[in-house]
Amino acid sequence: AFKAIEGRRQVAVLAPTTVLSFQHLETFQKRFKGWPVVIKALNRFVPTAEAKKTVEELKEGKVDILIGTHRILSKDIGFKDLGLMIIDEEQRFGVTHKEKIKRFKTAVDTLTLSATPIPRTLNMSLVGMRDLSIINTPPVDRLPTRTFVTKFDKETIGKAISAEIQRGGQVFFLHNRVQSIYSVADEIRQIVPEARVRVGHGQMEEHELEQVMVAFYHHQIDVFVCTTIIEAGIDNPRANTMFIDNAHQFGLSQLYQLRGRVGRSKERAYCYLLIPPNKRLESQAQERLKIIQENTELGSGIRIAHHDLELRGAGNLLGEDQSGSIDAVGYEMYLELLEDAIKELKGEPLDEKLEPDINVRIPALIPESYIPDIRIRLSYYKALAKISSPDDIDRIEEELSDQFGKIPEQVLNLMGLMLIRHHCKQLGIRDLSSGPKTISLAFTEKTPLPPQRVVQLAQQDPKKYSLTPDMRLNIRLNAIAWPNIYEEILNLEKLRDQTSPGPGAPKKPVAPMRPGRK
Repeated sequence: AFKAIEGRRQVAVLAPTTVLSFQHLETFQKRFKGWPVVIKALNRFVPTAEAKKTVEELKEGKVDILIGTHRILSKDIGFKDLGLMIIDEEQRFGVTHKEKIKRFKTAVDTLTLSATPIPRTLNMSLVGMRDLSIINTPPVDRLPTRTFVTKFDKETIGKAISAEIQRGGQVFFLHNRVQSIYSVADEIRQIVPEARVRVGHGQMEEHELEQVMVAFYHHQIDVFVCTTIIEAGIDNPRANTMFIDNAHQFGLSQLYQLRGRVGRSKERAYCYLLIPPNKRLESQAQERLKIIQENTELGSGIRIAHHDLELRGAGNLLGEDQSGSIDAVGYEMYLELLEDAIKELKGEPLDEKLEPDINVRIPALIPESYIPDIRIRLSYYKALAKISSPDDIDRIEEELSDQFGKIPEQVLNLMGLMLIRHHCKQLGIRDLSSGPKTISLAFTEKTPLPPQRVVQLAQQDPKKYSLTPDMRLNIRLNAIAWPNIYEEILNLEKLRDQTSPGPGAPKKPVAPMRPGRK
């Protein structure tokens, strides 16, 4: 913002809530104190006459920084020379608001801030359509918030609230139904009679809600029973315990944002995700709660956003959907399709990806008995699919041995076949199949292995090598095992690399790397 003002341009700061815009106003005024910078605010609490004057001064260029809510997006707002737009809590704005923002963005630098970007925004960054910067360094002395998933239990709630009050802190109790929020507040008063309990929600009169917020900020309230109005804009260092009632009904990013309302000081914070005692949760709800409980480190918002992207999908880049449309093909395939579409629009040549079919009659898999957790198994399948050298096998083998013990034969076979698959790509082999004692190779037209060398190989040693009418190379082996197959593939690579056709198959093949030798 300072650089933009120094260049004689104006700055707009857009926040989703009035409370948050007030906090930004105070912060900017504090930071720019002593500098000739005019900072103004626009939101529903600014008197009409003052707001009208601000709009006029803005058009005349007399206002350097304008901080406000959706009011900034109104048709009567005009800047003389807008240079920078800062959008805080970007995930809180819908597509309609973002279309209005585009009016300002034609020649304006834009900075969007979010602890958990929505799937479409994150996807745009991952595919290179937006720049992405990640701040991983937490404030000094800040501790991670301990997160628990527990059933609604009066004893647990009472102990946690009493413990927080005894250490001079405050408590958020989030119940997101206005119809029953007052009965929940009465129940908390019965559980903890000594606590000062007040209610706050979005359907209250503005002045009444503001009074409750101010009272909570000045520690005149111990337990604030509220709805999701606290999701953005509440910064109270004394509030270090939170309860989220019916946590299974919230989205992943929303749970992370809500948990971020506590733990804003050097005190240890606690977040209790309450679920109904007699209700079976859906699998996706269970997955969300598990992810939020596991990701408690400071700065883990980007990992939460990645999980959210995988769970909900990336949405529509050109339409209104900000999530979805990915589950049909999977995230990685979606990115590949998107990348191909972008290249096609740019007129760039599309990469022809060769994915060899490997059909070998040996067991090759990661058994559930070896790695029970399906997510960990999938992550290792991904890692194995990227194997490109014996060093990669060494690294994964060591990692698996350390974490899960002795590696089963099926996993060793899978490692070997993934290595063979990589070399098949290099040789342009589209299919590798095995019989009882023979392997058969089918080459693409773009294979780097000259056909005359393959023919010469078959002529030199017809007992071992033979060619079929459809130009498949058959190789006889003593036994079908991946090291034997790997050895023959390396022989073919050596044949490819020879400057001139040799007198037959290489006499001394390269020794294969054998996993499990340690």
